[in-house]
Amino acid sequence: MFYSTFLIDLDHTLFDSDASEASAFAQTMKAAGVSDPDKFVGRYQQINLELWAAVERGECTPQQVRNCRFERLVAETELDADPLVMADTFVSGLGAFGDLYDGARDAIQRLNEHASLALVTNGLSEVQRARIDRLGIEQYFDAVVISAEIGHAKPGSAIFDYAFEKLGFPAMETALMVGDSLSSDIRGGTNYGIATCWYNRLGRAATPVDTIGHEISELKELLSFVEMTERVSR
Repeated sequence: MFYSTFLIDLDHTLFDSDASEASAFAQTMKAAGVSDPDKFVGRYQQINLELWAAVERGECTPQQVRNCRFERLVAETELDADPLVMADTFVSGLGAFGDLYDGARDAIQRLNEHASLALVTNGLSEVQRARIDRLGIEQYFDAVVISAEIGHAKPGSAIFDYAFEKLGFPAMETALMVGDSLSSDIRGGTNYGIATCWYNRLGRAATPVDTIGHEISELKELLSFVEMTERVSR
């Protein structure tokens, strides 16, 4: 089946967020005078995952996650550091470090020649905008939708409403949501009534409650879902 509208996630789909986060965390801990950052990284990751899951449930905002994860880390580990300074350093590093996955740029560049694209991401505006600008990828998208900027996150329907409005209200049956997260990308797209494509780069197992329309392990496979005719207009 062919699609002419692609809603594509950023973190862990196009962008290597793990590498970005690792570098940013190391920089943050070094600036805080911590000699053994590995001692704290596991607890940080657990706190961060818990908070972003709360964002998906609508219980907190990305802006609250920004500082809260380090406030909790400092409180729970008794680190002698200022959590707000750590948060600032970390956010700066998230924007400065990391790159697209191999093949990601080519995939979105080629998709852009044949379909309408929207980048739809849960995240902090200051982080995602810094990444998008540094990587020079906004040119490939007809809309960039960042949860912190509009006050709504995946899997909620409001962020999809916003994306469809920015794309000029394409027909639902023409749209495909592409992402790595079963809980936000796939569940969000399914609940909204559009087709989904799970980017399963690491070969994970889905849960019984997940309804997945398509599954890929390489981004170049997305090209099989678009009809190779030139776009009539932008």
